[in-house]
Amino acid sequence: MNRIVLLAFALILGFQAQAQTKKQKVNISEVQAVATTKAENYAELTFDTLRHNFGKFSKSAPLVRCSFPFTNTGTAPLIIHQAFASCGCTIPSYTNEPIKAGEKGVIDVTYDGTDKFPGHFQKTITIRSNAINEVVRLVIEGTME
Repeated sequence: MNRIVLLAFALILGFQAQAQTKKQKVNISEVQAVATTKAENYAELTFDTLRHNFGKFSKSAPLVRCSFPFTNTGTAPLIIHQAFASCGCTIPSYTNEPIKAGEKGVIDVTYDGTDKFPGHFQKTITIRSNAINEVVRLVIEGTME
């Protein structure tokens, strides 16, 4: 009797495993179809550089600015959804209009060291977009004396 119950249990587990394997194969092909569609029509955010060093600057003139030029190297319009910094002393700005394939744009960054301690700093700016590389991080650094 125990053997019959164990055999029935093993058969049920085997059928469930086979059904799950078939289900996974279907999901993989669906993912591949979506990836193929995205690859045909996508935006891609390509920066000239991902890092800017202000070098040394005076505490008496604590406001410094830089620009990060980029190109949409994809085939669809690029839309920047969000640009935010790791600190309130760093303010990024960007265009809200879509950037067509092959066109250029700029992320402008302002660092305000007013009332900050002198010394070396490093801040990160995170860019979120509809590009195939959805999240890109830019870095600014320098030394305020």
